[in-house]
Amino acid sequence: MGKYRFLEDVAIADSAFEAEAESLEDLFRTCAIATFEVMADTSTIEPKSKEDVELAGDNLEELLFDWLAELIYLKDSKSMLFGKFEIRIEEEDGYKLTASIWGEPVDQKKHKVRVDVKAVTYHLLEVKQVEGKWIAKVVLDT
Repeated sequence: MGKYRFLEDVAIADSAFEAEAESLEDLFRTCAIATFEVMADTSTIEPKSKEDVELAGDNLEELLFDWLAELIYLKDSKSMLFGKFEIRIEEEDGYKLTASIWGEPVDQKKHKVRVDVKAVTYHLLEVKQVEGKWIAKVVLDT
């Protein structure tokens, strides 16, 4: 699995992280985990309920933005936290993401809830490949 680190002093009242992975799918999975880690201890989230997601984007930044925005929307609309992600990304006339995600309803005591993520932003958003590794930078509105 990829790794991530939170970035300090990137934006006031926001949370930022940089993720790194061997594959594009693992990068998007790592970004999803980092996003939910801002909100809660992801190790406490059980895969009790499954949702399927399909997205398309002209470029990787747009696809990552839409992916994280969709996860935040599902978190808000279903009052759930997600901690398991299976992702497939295909490049054909842009990019297509197909994913299955698992989680469970928010439980303040069980999940050690931290702060709420309201949105993903385009501020400093990037996805790039450097020396065979995929790297993303993300700023979340908290």
